[in-house]
Amino acid sequence: MRKLKLIWDFRGPDAHKIAEHHEIHLKEYVKIKKLAITITGVEDNGDIHSIAYLVVDEADMKPIRDALKPHRGQVYNP
Repeated sequence: MRKLKLIWDFRGPDAHKIAEHHEIHLKEYVKIKKLAITITGVEDNGDIHSIAYLVVDEADMKPIRDALKPHRGQVYNP
């Protein structure tokens, strides 16, 4: 099954810290909803752009996308 990476973008001098904090909330959501999601993370894309992400099965994406409103998504390639 194809996996999708749901992405939240953060920009500015505090982007990394904000992305790390957002990842905490993503993990809380996974725990509360008892989802079988194990891949979350934070990546830096330069000095003032960081992302938080959550990897989901394509079949499960729509309700998670609608609830969490990511900025964008892409196919996950580990």
